[in-house]
Amino acid sequence: MADEPTKVAGGEEEEETPGYKPPAQKTLDEIQNLDSNDESLKKYKDALLQGSKDLLDEGGKNVIVKSIALIVPDRSDVVLDLAGDVTTLKEKPFVIKEGSSFSLKITFRVQREIVAGLKYLNTYYRKGVRVDKASFMLGSYGPKNETQSYTTPVDEAPSGMLARGKYVIKSKFHDDDKNVYLDWEWAMEIKKDW
Repeated sequence: MADEPTKVAGGEEEEETPGYKPPAQKTLDEIQNLDSNDESLKKYKDALLQGSKDLLDEGGKNVIVKSIALIVPDRSDVVLDLAGDVTTLKEKPFVIKEGSSFSLKITFRVQREIVAGLKYLNTYYRKGVRVDKASFMLGSYGPKNETQSYTTPVDEAPSGMLARGKYVIKSKFHDDDKNVYLDWEWAMEIKKDW
């Protein structure tokens, strides 16, 4: 694993945590047999690996990102399907009222091995200029047949005449081992009203 910053969507560099080195990758069997005499570690591994029997393998990458949803209180969720062709998502922006509170819910599935340090990164652009960046540490997840999800903390859409308009968001879903599971662009449009 390299000590240099990770290249992220849009040529931005992601900050690294100084001195942090992710653990070496191990198979599920190796993990289950490690430290078998440590009761608290055994409970943690059981929780992480719960549901890892008879796994469905859809092929492709270990983590399959299924969808992203815009969640706004008192409104219906708007969901983008990320399992198919993501190249056209930028042309169909989410519409949000200026000053509204919102969060994003990412739904994904881990299918073969434990994924350590799963991260979600958004870089926001307005008229080609970067205006914001947000990185979320989702954590480590064990493989399951069921989808899992992460909801970002509540954020507030910018407000005012200058803030209105279309924002292009470059997103990346990756882990500590620099495996990129999905890298895509989508859009959000801030309007005066719904």
